Amino acid sequence: MSTSMRRTSAVSLLAILAGCALLCPPAPAAGSSPLPASDYTVRSACTEPAPGSAGCLALQLVPLTAEARAHARPLGITRAVSAAAHTPAEGYFGLRPQDLHSAYRLPNSSESAQTIALVDAYNDPNAAADLKVYDEEFGLPACTVADECFKQVNQKGETAKLPYPETTLELEEGLTAGNPEAEEAAGWAFEMSLDIEVAHAACQNCHIALVEAGSPTDENLDAAEQAAVTIGATEISNSWGGPEVGASALAGAFDHRGVVITASAGDDGYLSWDAKESAQRGYAEFPASSPDVVAVGGTRLTLGVGGKWEGEAVWNGDGAGGGGCSVEFEAQPWQQGVSDWSGVGCARKRAVADVAADADPYTGVAIYDASAECEYEESGTILLGHWCTVGGTSLASPLIASTYALAGGAHGVPYPARTLYENELASPGSLHDVSQGSNGKCALFNKRTGLSRCEPSAEAAESCASKLICLAAAGYDGPTGVGTPDGIAAFQPSLEVPPSNEGPGEPSKEGGGNSPPQGGEGIVPGSSSTQTNARAAGAPTGAAGASSPSAGPTGIRLSGLTLTLRAIIALDRSRPAISKVGFAFTISARARVRVTLSRQVRRHGHTRWQSLPASLTITAAAGRNSRHLVSRGALAPGSYRLALTPAHASAQSITFEIG
Repeated sequence: MSTSMRRTSAVSLLAILAGCALLCPPAPAAGSSPLPASDYTVRSACTEPAPGSAGCLALQLVPLTAEARAHARPLGITRAVSAAAHTPAEGYFGLRPQDLHSAYRLPNSSESAQTIALVDAYNDPNAAADLKVYDEEFGLPACTVADECFKQVNQKGETAKLPYPETTLELEEGLTAGNPEAEEAAGWAFEMSLDIEVAHAACQNCHIALVEAGSPTDENLDAAEQAAVTIGATEISNSWGGPEVGASALAGAFDHRGVVITASAGDDGYLSWDAKESAQRGYAEFPASSPDVVAVGGTRLTLGVGGKWEGEAVWNGDGAGGGGCSVEFEAQPWQQGVSDWSGVGCARKRAVADVAADADPYTGVAIYDASAECEYEESGTILLGHWCTVGGTSLASPLIASTYALAGGAHGVPYPARTLYENELASPGSLHDVSQGSNGKCALFNKRTGLSRCEPSAEAAESCASKLICLAAAGYDGPTGVGTPDGIAAFQPSLEVPPSNEGPGEPSKEGGGNSPPQGGEGIVPGSSSTQTNARAAGAPTGAAGASSPSAGPTGIRLSGLTLTLRAIIALDRSRPAISKVGFAFTISARARVRVTLSRQVRRHGHTRWQSLPASLTITAAAGRNSRHLVSRGALAPGSYRLALTPAHASAQSITFEIG
């Protein structure tokens, strides 16, 4: 969770951006590099939340020296000094929109209409005006209330009666009077500026909806989440969170299938080890831990001259990217299907995160907020301005939501995180695979670099027994998920997935995951003939045979398709549930497999197979796999065919009868 004031670090931004912990490009020209991070500290935007409430996760970079307050050098990227005036547009206050696009190879616009909703708490009376200033500074297309690009609504989805404070004056009076609610509201207003401006910077033709909960209580934020769906958001970003204790009772607020919902993984490291309050430690952040959302971890981004991506590592310094194994939720099948799942260390529990992006405040973005008081210096006088440098996983969440928007949204996929996992398997080069660093516990930091003084292996050994849940590695890992954006291809599904297939926590049920059958669930021996039926327990007929295996153009071979013994027993009743159709098969290599259930029907004197909405796409591990259908509903009497088709390979099918 957020902390009201973090320790002062002595991070060297020169070391960060030259990539001493990552890559080591040639030294930049004198005077073109960021100042040492010993010239800065980091402060949380939001105050500590009360129990039953959430805290925002924006972190402000605070200058400590005269040179830092004068913004004497560009921040976030090594670039030649080309302007006499130290302006945000020249990069003196943090990363610019063009830097985000250059780093992650993002287009400026989506090819389809998209609405990104930012769910926050309280009210920012200056939201639209701040966005206008930001757009003008960076030359972005205008996004205003008048042109219906920007809207601001309350937790009921209404534009009337926005939450406290209704005016800037009301907020200022509250702050002057020492009103704790005013202080909390000011922090959330700062968060809103970050969310809105990053979303518009990334997707410049997307509509933006700011949805304001009356306060950051669980009840109000849940209502705001529903309002975002009601007003037609295609993507929803949540830059806030709290310990997931008892979170299963709140999970329904985030189960909106076909809508991309992103959530920040947190700013206090693995299981919030760096949280200020002991009650916040030991848990992953919620809602990031919900299996219905895309959990977004944090990285330290290294850019070269010209703004091109040079490398990323797990953010762990003055703050750290969150993550950990859920204590409340099961992992979705596609997460358990990653090749290194056994090394993650979460058993069948949900792992946070799914994906990641820049979050380190020292490589943060420039943000404008009219109510902010960010220090700058002129002629030896310390002044307070409205351009600030901001980071935290509050930056990463709207950036990932916008990347989905640039890719066209969910494309009908019920749980869009699945798309990332399937593309990581099919096209590993579509993401930056972050393989360095850890978000594990280490109380000592290098005063020169600002990085943890512990080796990542030592952090992981102490925090998570060297499992991948807190240690970056090739492939999936907890701190950064499947990686960071490298274009938008990884955010676009290559196969259409019907919306009725999936449900949270399916691996905990019969036949889920890639593990062999357990608990006495036998596999019915099969033959090599096509559609050979084997009668079991009377009425239903369980197909034990499948079509002869043959390799497709990729060389992948699927064989041994059978119904499980448990499935045959379960199907021996009137109108059995579709979810009881369990099956097993062997595949020669890890691949995506399309599973189709069809029923035999007769039309105009002819019989044919009609596909049912129970179809789905799974990720299968090399070897023997056991799965089951997850669609709701029941099977009427008749003949059915179950077909499995690996991507770019030949299909296998079996038939069975009900009744």
